[in-house]
Amino acid sequence: MNRDLFAGVRVSDIAAARPWYERLIGGEPSFLPNAIEAVWSLAEHQYLYILEDTGRAGRALVTVMVDDLDATVATIAARGIEPAERETFPGGARKAVYYDADGNEVGFGEVPPGTI
Repeated sequence: MNRDLFAGVRVSDIAAARPWYERLIGGEPSFLPNAIEAVWSLAEHQYLYILEDTGRAGRALVTVMVDDLDATVATIAARGIEPAERETFPGGARKAVYYDADGNEVGFGEVPPGTI
C-alpha cells in the first residue's frame, strides 16, 4: 500500500516565513498552489507545506525522520540555521528541533538501525 504524507504548518506571513523554510529544507518550494501556500517535496509522496493562516499560526509540531541526523544538522547549519534543542531518547533515538518565527516546531529525527 502506498502511503502519502502532506504535512502542513500554519504561518502568520508566507512572505516572511518562506525564506526561513527554504534555508531549513535546502531549496525553493517544489510548487506554489496559490498566493498563501508553498509546498516542498521531501521524498516520493512526502510533502511539507506552509500555509498563511495568521489566526492559527505557531502551533505545528512536525518531525522529519532522516538516515543521518548529524549530516542533516550540519547541512542546515551551513545554511545559517542552528537547532534550538537537541534531544536523545531511551534506545538511542535523537532529534534536532528548530523553531520558525511563529514558534512552529520542525524537527529532524534519527532512529538507530534495528530499533524499529
